[in-house]
Amino acid sequence: MVLDVWKQIAKKQFASLYVIYGPESFISQETIVKLKEHALNGEELEFNVSSFDMEETPVQLAVEEAETFPFMGERKLILIHNPLFLTAEKGKEKVSHNLQALLDYVDNPSPFSIMVIAAPYEKLDERKKITKELKRKATVIEANRLKEQELHAWAVQQANSFGVDIEDEAVRSLIEISGHNLLLLSNELQKMAFYAKDEGVITVQTVEALASKSLEQTVLTLVDYIMNRRVGQAIELLQALLRQKEEPIKILALMASQIRIMYVSKEMAGKGYGQQKIASYLKVHPFRVKLAIDKARGFSQIELMRVLNTIADADYKMKTGQMDKALLLELIILQIGGQTRQR
Repeated sequence: MVLDVWKQIAKKQFASLYVIYGPESFISQETIVKLKEHALNGEELEFNVSSFDMEETPVQLAVEEAETFPFMGERKLILIHNPLFLTAEKGKEKVSHNLQALLDYVDNPSPFSIMVIAAPYEKLDERKKITKELKRKATVIEANRLKEQELHAWAVQQANSFGVDIEDEAVRSLIEISGHNLLLLSNELQKMAFYAKDEGVITVQTVEALASKSLEQTVLTLVDYIMNRRVGQAIELLQALLRQKEEPIKILALMASQIRIMYVSKEMAGKGYGQQKIASYLKVHPFRVKLAIDKARGFSQIELMRVLNTIADADYKMKTGQMDKALLLELIILQIGGQTRQR
């Protein structure tokens, strides 16, 4: 788990080799930041950090640098980015890599160097010898979306790193409002920590007062208002979005996406599927599935399908220019609000 690796780094327990792979760039960036902070002092950063892009530089040059003694310091940090040679992709590399040199280094890494291989890919090619050796001998970090429990623990740890505590309910509220993007959440936590530094704790009230909502999260709130027949609040929120120059077609598409997640989650949960399986099928974070299942409990499958059909009809009318887009959104809010009934 990445949080465990970060704790080890904070205790100055460093591995000689790290492999970070996956699409969540914040995890990769944060790991490198923590290594710079704890493995090197300020003066060493200028001389003993070397970065290599494998799309432009042969890997053997990075290996040579790792085998060269550090200048005015105990350690050096070698950063290797975009190692396409660890994937199954073919024919895209612009340079020739001597992978044997890297294999030899993995077998016997320099005691004074920390090498980080950052691979922003969903998967590595497990058939390749270099991948097998790295997975066997390096500390491997999967930079994927954190699971709900991991995300909660990370938020608490991040708040602590900014000098404050955070209530459990505040964490849940923040994730629901701001989503699961780690960079966005980190920025939000830093902002709230500054606000709450005198009290020393981020509360639910802090989150509700300060959290910035993305368009997607704002539309989730809009859908909640509509589905629970809070039509007046829904129209007020819609008008606020339109004043911010948000595109009606995009708003409608996000509404459709949320209702679809509710519909599919309810159906699959009814058939015995777990949240992880549903999230994998829908390609969304499991926390979104949990919220969708909770919200869908008050509605039947027939009601949810009726709402989806109403949105689909509105989408067709928008795209064919049959009605003013903003007016059409207001009309479907009124229509859906009249169709649904909270159980």
